[in-house]
Order: sequence, then C-alpha cells, then structure tokens
Amino acid sequence: MTDENLNELGTDGVRWASREEGPWSGEPPGDDVGEPGADESRARTSGGGQDDLPPQYGIGPFTVREVAIGGVWLVAFVVSFFSLSQLGFVSVWTRGIDWILAIGVPTAAVFLLALRRLSPSGIRRVGSLGIDQFASVAFSVAAVVWLERVWLQVSLAASGGLWETTWVLWVELVLMLAGVVLTVFAPLIPVLEQDFQGRPDAAAHRSSRPIRGVVPRPRPEPSAAAAASPFVGSDETNATAPVDEPESWVPPVTTDEPAPQQHQAFWALAPEEREVLDENGLPLFRIGPAAWALVIEDRGAVFVIRHEDGRIGYLHDVSDVTRG
Repeated sequence: MTDENLNELGTDGVRWASREEGPWSGEPPGDDVGEPGADESRARTSGGGQDDLPPQYGIGPFTVREVAIGGVWLVAFVVSFFSLSQLGFVSVWTRGIDWILAIGVPTAAVFLLALRRLSPSGIRRVGSLGIDQFASVAFSVAAVVWLERVWLQVSLAASGGLWETTWVLWVELVLMLAGVVLTVFAPLIPVLEQDFQGRPDAAAHRSSRPIRGVVPRPRPEPSAAAAASPFVGSDETNATAPVDEPESWVPPVTTDEPAPQQHQAFWALAPEEREVLDENGLPLFRIGPAAWALVIEDRGAVFVIRHEDGRIGYLHDVSDVTRG
C-alpha cells in the first residue's frame, strides 16, 4: 500500500487505511496497517464473515434452492388450471377467491425471490417479514389449504360419499409440501443450508425486534386531606376522591345569581334523595342520606358536587343539608 492510498488524520502523524482499499468502514486498524481491525477479526472467528466459506455456485444468478423453488411453483401454477372435480370443470381459479391462498400467495413469494436477485435495490421485506420468511409463510399456508381439501374429500369418501376430486388435489398438496421443505426446513438440510450461510448482519424490522418489558400501572394515592377526613372510613369509595380540586375544573353556571363562593371542600349529607344536575340542567346522578357527598365548591344557593366516579354536577336544593 503506497502513501497515495493513506489518509493523514490528525496532527500526530497516525495514518488510517482509506475506505476504498482497507477492510474498515471508518474504524481505526490495529498497530499494523496491514492487519484487519478487531471487529473484523471477531466476525471471522465467529463465523460471521464470508472469507472462510466456500464459494456458492448456482444456475445463472440464482442458487440451486431458488431454482428448485421456482420449478416447484411453475409446476403447481400450471396444474392449478386443471379441473379439481370429476363432475365438471372447476379449477381453483373459478372458485371465488380460493386462488389467493392456494396459489396466489406462493406466486408472489417466488416473484419476490426472483426480484431480490435481479434487482439488488428492489423490495427487501413484506411488512416485518424478510423475503425468505414470507416465502416460508406463503408455502405453509398454501399447503394447509390443499391439505384441508384433501382431508374433506377423504372424510367424505370414508362416510360413503362420492369421490369427486381429481389428481390435481394430490399433486398440488405434494408440490406445496415440497415448497415448505425448500423454505421452512432449508436451513436444516445440508444441501440447502448454504443459502443462509455468510449473510451480513442487518437491523431487524421493529415488529421483529425483542419485546419490551411491561410493568404494572402505578395506582394513584389519596390526598392527605382525604386521608385525614373522619368520614373516609365510613365510605370506602370516598378514600379515592380528592378533596382539593382546582377551580378550573368546575364549569361555569350561568343560570344562577352570583353568590359568595367557598372554595374549601367539605362533606355534605342530604336529608332525602335529591337530583344533581349537569350544566345543562339535566339529571346527572342522585345523592341521599345513605352516603356523604363531596362538595368541592359552595356557591351559596348551589353546591358543586363531585361523584365518586369523577363526574361533577350541581345541587340546586341545598336546604337542610348537613355539613361534615
């Protein structure tokens, strides 16, 4: 490596290999310029690099596995145009939307596998699934669809019914199962696992990343004024009702005459059941002698009352109300 291929960095005379020639991506090498960096050494020793793997040969731009998947799909696609029934012409394409899962989704998967090789900048994932993951799902779903049809026909024949399906059903099932082997179980088969060796690391889609931990939501603590009230123990629902409420929480009442207002909250007990109205004058809830009600504002002729579930209303009949 000549001095023309080295970049002078800093003022101490230390030289790093350029991005074009060196094995690094902006990371400083070791003490010897000709030796790889620590990160690359770890990648090679852990099996993550490609230098220690034999070359992968294929057929044209495709691997042997990809060609086998394409061949399985091509035969299944052609066979899908034949009739499924012996009683009349009924193919998968003439049964409504049955073709989508039976042959349509595997077709999309094979198209994406080919696009990945022919167009390096093309589609690289379907939602949170990579292309190989999508192909595994596609052929697995299609195999289940064809297996269900075979199972129904066998069950019908076993119960004395008519065997009306043709050879197409069995051929499609075998082909889709072959697609499952070439996609789902390919990393476990020595002849096919070469497709998955030496692939560079890539950031996972956010839907494929490990999940976050979940913690219980903290429960609100009662205020000090509510805990000190002598009436809290007699009605356990009052323990969670705050006593001091901001003035801005109470909607204005335009139907009453202005009166001296008392902002200190207190408990009130009505001698009989009385309606608490909303700001439009409609019944909101009732209070009575069975339980104390929390008054958050005294407007003279009107009490502003907060229900235990958080609703706020107005009591217009405040006569003979006992204050606590």
